[in-house]
Amino acid sequence: MNKETPVWEVFIRPRTGLAHKHAGSVHAADEVMALQAARDVYTRRGEGQSVWVVRSADIVAFDPADKDELLEPSADKIYRHPSFYNIPDDVGHM
Repeated sequence: MNKETPVWEVFIRPRTGLAHKHAGSVHAADEVMALQAARDVYTRRGEGQSVWVVRSADIVAFDPADKDELLEPSADKIYRHPSFYNIPDDVGHM
């Protein structure tokens, strides 16, 4: 049995309307303690509107060596890129 304390990744949303961004990691025994630790470490000055924690072991990612194979197929679908849309200046954080 592994007796190490799990590592949790912390994501903070600074203001309503913005995306959560990775802030760092904390060690905690469970999700309640992870949220408390994340709050204590990453929002001491009121930086966050929202805090997410996710166990590092639960994050799944592809190998960067497979980048070309996995990401290249979208390059030929230019309609997926937002470069064709005019966004008014008063929209804000887009």
